[in-house]
Amino acid sequence: MLLIAIEEHGNIHRAAESLNMSQPAASKLLKDLEELMGVPLFERLPRGMRPTWYGESMIRHARIALSSLDEAGAEIEALKAGHAGNVAIGAIAGPAMTLLPPALAQLNRDHPDLRVSVLVESSDVLLEQLAHNRIDLMIGRLFARHDKRNLHYEPLAEEEVCAIARPGHPLLALKKPGLAELAQLPWVLPPEGSVLRHRFELMFQNAGLEPPRQVIGTAALVMVPRLLQDSDHLAVVPVDVARHYAGHGMVRVVPVDLSCRMASFGFITRTDWLLSPGARNALAALKDAAQRVYAPAAKPARKGG
Repeated sequence: MLLIAIEEHGNIHRAAESLNMSQPAASKLLKDLEELMGVPLFERLPRGMRPTWYGESMIRHARIALSSLDEAGAEIEALKAGHAGNVAIGAIAGPAMTLLPPALAQLNRDHPDLRVSVLVESSDVLLEQLAHNRIDLMIGRLFARHDKRNLHYEPLAEEEVCAIARPGHPLLALKKPGLAELAQLPWVLPPEGSVLRHRFELMFQNAGLEPPRQVIGTAALVMVPRLLQDSDHLAVVPVDVARHYAGHGMVRVVPVDLSCRMASFGFITRTDWLLSPGARNALAALKDAAQRVYAPAAKPARKGG
């Protein structure tokens, strides 16, 4: 707790106050720990303290240890209260729309006392949450830039994207608009630096066109239909998200093929962390639902064989 407090406050005096300790006691505790480990855990700076490489490693394990104790306490309290425990699931937008609803419905039927929380975010955010034990498992992507140590990835499906517009948008009158028409229109896109934003802009550049200049950047997909409602903006979203909004009459899918599809996504869990019974039940329900949601379409039998 002291290591985490020093990192958060950057000062041993404020860290000691947050833990209701005296500063001399906190300083001695840190000194004893550094002597025990045989390495300095913090750099002493003129205006505070900063973790060393060794300190960052210790702090990471300290967070895991505290999280494990919190989980143990919460699980015991849940069992005492007659509950089956808690599970936190993270998901990117596409599978959050299609996979989570049937999986959670099944989980609720089979384990009605299991308390579930869901976080829908980008893969980068979810991986950070997973690393800090704030979620138990996630459905997302791993890219080359991600540290894959202590992670298990089980691929599920690829994610196609499409363009959407408000009902009545002038572009919908065209039979099949091309990239040249799309480049002239305003767009609602993922934030700069995101993979989909990069691939979207690259799609135009590879065709010898300038990417759209009038752009609203947001990661909040829940805002997209409202942003489109009163303007001629288009938006690029996962197909599953587009189908959900279109099914409620909020948007229309633009009849154009976009080549900026996303990489495959899958289940991601930690190999250095045991899943709780509730998390194992949730993962089993997700895998069962995935077999139905992402089952490949049956191929017609070939004649003569």
